[in-house]
Amino acid sequence: MTLIKFIEIMAILVGAFSGFIEARRKRMDLVGVFTVAFITAFGGGTLRDILLDRRPLFWVIHQEYAILIFVLALVASPLIRTLRQIVSERLIVIADAIGLGLFSIAGVAAALDAHMPIFIASMMGVITGIFGGVLRDIVCNEVPMVFRDGKPYAICAFLGSWMFLLMRMSELPHDFALWSSATFIVVLRLVSWKFDMRLGR
Repeated sequence: MTLIKFIEIMAILVGAFSGFIEARRKRMDLVGVFTVAFITAFGGGTLRDILLDRRPLFWVIHQEYAILIFVLALVASPLIRTLRQIVSERLIVIADAIGLGLFSIAGVAAALDAHMPIFIASMMGVITGIFGGVLRDIVCNEVPMVFRDGKPYAICAFLGSWMFLLMRMSELPHDFALWSSATFIVVLRLVSWKFDMRLGR
């Protein structure tokens, strides 16, 4: 298993987890839980693949990803119902932050593999990182978090994507660049949330 594929699987799991939590908060049934988790896990990567003209889509090639979300939906739905007392906004923010970091760097790497210019590659990182959460919130009848809380959600993805690009241009080890950049995005997002940093202040 390549490191990028491992990161992609981790990102899918974290994205699905945030989808599970939000769907249960909205008291959705099993179909709703699976749908929201699926959209959250695959939304950003799907838009990235469409823009990069990559066919088939990444989750079509790897059907095991979709099967994994289906199985997890069966298991997670009753589990989260049992633990609903501890499901809070903090859990969603943490899951979102981890997913943002992993998805963003996977998106940049995919764009570089497609020989995209570096600025376009950074934008693909942002799109991959945020779009699953945007779709999740829309389906759950919420204004997307990235648009409403004023916190530098997309900017964290953008800065981390550029960190990865600069490290690669500096010929630093590929694996080190991947994990360092993803960690940077996660930490930056959580710090901005913890200290209530907002745009426009």
